[in-house]
Formats: sequence, structure tokens, C-alpha cells
Amino acid sequence: MKILSPRVLRALERFNAAYPWDHNAHYHRWILRQLPRRFGRALDVGSGSGDLARLLAGRADAVQAVDSNPVITAQAQKLTPSGLPVTFSVADALADFPAGPYDVITCVATIHHLPFTQALTRFRRHLAPGGTLVIVGLSRAQTPVDHLLGAIAIPANAAMGWLKNKGRRSQRPVSMTAPTRSADMTFDDLVREARDVLPGARLRRRLFWRYTLVWNQPRVARDFLDQMTARVRRDSGRQPARKGDIRHRPGATGL
Repeated sequence: MKILSPRVLRALERFNAAYPWDHNAHYHRWILRQLPRRFGRALDVGSGSGDLARLLAGRADAVQAVDSNPVITAQAQKLTPSGLPVTFSVADALADFPAGPYDVITCVATIHHLPFTQALTRFRRHLAPGGTLVIVGLSRAQTPVDHLLGAIAIPANAAMGWLKNKGRRSQRPVSMTAPTRSADMTFDDLVREARDVLPGARLRRRLFWRYTLVWNQPRVARDFLDQMTARVRRDSGRQPARKGDIRHRPGATGL
């Protein structure tokens, strides 16, 4: 669905370049509201310039921040005071996943660069029992609701840029210098796949072309859940016992 003409879109792009603001940072305070006041270990996947990792360090005993871009990771390290308990690493988010468990895992505007289901599975396995996963992601517009939110976001985006820059032209913040790409999954696709991997996950469409996902790891041990799931699948494939089987004889104990 075409909302604005190419000419108007180019004008908006020039305006946004003159009055830039970080759409992802807009959600950082919201992310903190989903988390406990204090927690142990945290992992920020796709940490970029480290803004969220530094906020997490105000509540965590230790924060591991990983990003595949060495340039922006070096900038993140320079921007981080030496006393903060944050460690930055250049790593592939899945191939070199830092071993958990983590009480908190965050991932902002990164998961659409990764195989979605594989990434969620990896997050689940490294999240401690009772831990919290928070994702802010991008989805591909498809439904009328998506297009309506996009239409609302266009003028809201320009207004936010003007307000956040106090009406003054500004340079792009470091957090907006990382490479970007468009999302290829629709919100409905994301919901379906997420709930297969993370039962009970809470997903919501958001303004500024974003969605959010929040999931809490059950306090029952993950390995136990995996074992029980495997056992149920294995047992469901067994043949039912025959009538003459000792388990069907009245009063039989099976000993």
C-alpha cells in the first residue's frame, strides 16, 4: 500500500536526516520497566554503541554485550566509563553465543538480521530459570493495521525528531551509524513462530515500525522441560499394549 508519494518521502528523508533521533533508544526506558530492579548477569545481543548495555549495568552485577560490527563496538567501549560492569565483544550472535545462564537477555533491532526461530531457541536455552527476555524488533508491513500504524508513525516521526533535537539541526548519533536492513517477516509470522518456541510470549505492534516481545523463562529447569517434551513425543509414538499384556490383567502389578 502506497501511503505517500516519492516526492513527499524524499522530503521527509531530508527532514529526518537534519533532525535525527534513535527509534531504538526510544524503547530503552520501556525495556527497563519489564525487568527486575536488580538482577545478576545480563546479555545484550546486537549492542551497537552500548547505550542499552550501560543502562542495564545500573541494575546488573555484570553485562555481556555482543555485536558483529567491530567499528561500533570499539566506539561503545570508548563511550563506557571504566567502572561500569560491562564487557563488549565482537562476535556472531549465534555462532559465538556467550554461554549463560543469564537473568536478562535483550535484543534491540537485531533479530531480523538473524534466523528468527534459531535465535529464539538460543536465547531460551541461555536464559536462567525465572529470567526475562525482551526483544524490540522490526516487521514487514502487510495488514491494514500495519499500514495504519505506518501512516501514523510518519508525521509522529518528524515531530519526535524536531522535539528531541529542540528544533536544531544535528548530526546522527553514534547509535545510528550501524548497518541496517529491512525486515522480511510479517508480524503475524513472528507471532506464530515465537509462540512455538516461547509458549506464552507477549508480542505487541508498536509505533515507529517496531514490535516488542517479552517472555519469562519458567522457573522449572529448562533441561527437565526438554526431557519431558521428548518423553511425551517418544511415548506418543509407541504402539498400545495388547489385551494379553500383563499391564492389562486385573490386579496385576507388572512385577
